[in-house]
Amino acid sequence: GGFTVTFPDFPEGITQGETEEDCIAEARDCLDEVLASRVNAQESIPQPSRIGKFAVEPSAQLAAKVALYEAFQESGINRSTLARRLEIAETEVRRMLDPHHPTKLPRIEGALSALGKKLRIEVVNA
Repeated sequence: GGFTVTFPDFPEGITQGETEEDCIAEARDCLDEVLASRVNAQESIPQPSRIGKFAVEPSAQLAAKVALYEAFQESGINRSTLARRLEIAETEVRRMLDPHHPTKLPRIEGALSALGKKLRIEVVNA
């Protein structure tokens, strides 16, 4: 019994669960780890494909980190330059770009702003 979950945009992402509810929870965890792995490996992150019946989103913290990573990659600058813009140490920039480091949201917002981006949060019905 059970269900298998795959991601059309991430062939490395596969998980399973016994019920649909389990699958959704496992899929979110799996998606977070796949995205974190891509960020750590400095790989590209594709735009989401059209979804059929089920869709999951990454955790809010990881979504913000991925947004920062993508903005940083798009900017073409290095960590030292971003650190100078933010007037912080380069080690702090490294932590901000680390998907597993618990960077506070205002820090991510500040970094995005320095990269010409704005973080927008949306609340929707579950």
